[in-house]
Amino acid sequence: MILIEKTKITGLEPAIRGMRNPMNSWERSDSGYCSGNCDDCGIYCTEHNCAFQAGPNDRDLMKRLAAGGPVHAKYRRMIAVYVDITAPLYWWKEFDTYKVGTVANSCSTMHKIHAKEFTLEDFSHEHLNTNRVLTCYAPTEYHFSSLDLLKLKINCLNYWREKYLELSKIDESAWRATPKASGLTDESLTAAKKNCWWQMIQLLPSTYNQKRTVMLNYEVLANIYQHRRNHKLDEWREVCKWIESLPYSEIITCNATEKDKSNALTAAIAKLRAKQWSDDQITEFLLEQAKLCDPPLQSQRLNHD
Repeated sequence: MILIEKTKITGLEPAIRGMRNPMNSWERSDSGYCSGNCDDCGIYCTEHNCAFQAGPNDRDLMKRLAAGGPVHAKYRRMIAVYVDITAPLYWWKEFDTYKVGTVANSCSTMHKIHAKEFTLEDFSHEHLNTNRVLTCYAPTEYHFSSLDLLKLKINCLNYWREKYLELSKIDESAWRATPKASGLTDESLTAAKKNCWWQMIQLLPSTYNQKRTVMLNYEVLANIYQHRRNHKLDEWREVCKWIESLPYSEIITCNATEKDKSNALTAAIAKLRAKQWSDDQITEFLLEQAKLCDPPLQSQRLNHD
């Protein structure tokens, strides 16, 4: 699972201003702060706290530069995105690939792992099997599922959490004066607490959901969208859907969309060649398919002319 919330976009105005610098074309800029009366402003201002609106001229230039790739679309690096993301540790491990241009403050497992009782809802488990097909032979034979195994681990985590909390309530002199708790034979109270802490840290599964407040920019998001939109992890596909919902997302997704179309066409041609079609037959077939779309496009051109 992944939860994406509290999105905020900043830097659009200076990004557009800087975008115009190379050609000294500031007079062609038609962006500005919206009065709040237009539909676009209602969408972007309410959902993304961004009252600045890009005009048609600027949007056209933004898209053309984005189509030229990162070298031409440098303005994307100036559009900052702040967002809260709650996701499993196995996803954060992959997200760390995008360290350049990102900043994150996370909830700490090092300092606060014991702060609350562990529950099943703290872990991503939507794909875990409930079929009890796994066998354990000690002390007697019984069967358990993947989900059962996670629940057992949660019970273990809570056991060591309780031990840690119990030790936190006593002082060193009391620890030396009383028999050691079962399994906690450390000479000092500090060592005993550290031992309990280690049990939680090293038992914690990668499915544990951690919350981070992240700062990215549109260039980082373009890189993520380019490489992760068809990823096998559900979390990445959800992130890409969120990217598509951002204002002016076409400057993030443009190259990827064109690449998808090209890949689809290449795959279609490969399938036709696998059927022993000649290049002339493939060309004829594609032209026939294109004609199905031509009439509405032609009428649009005639109406426009």
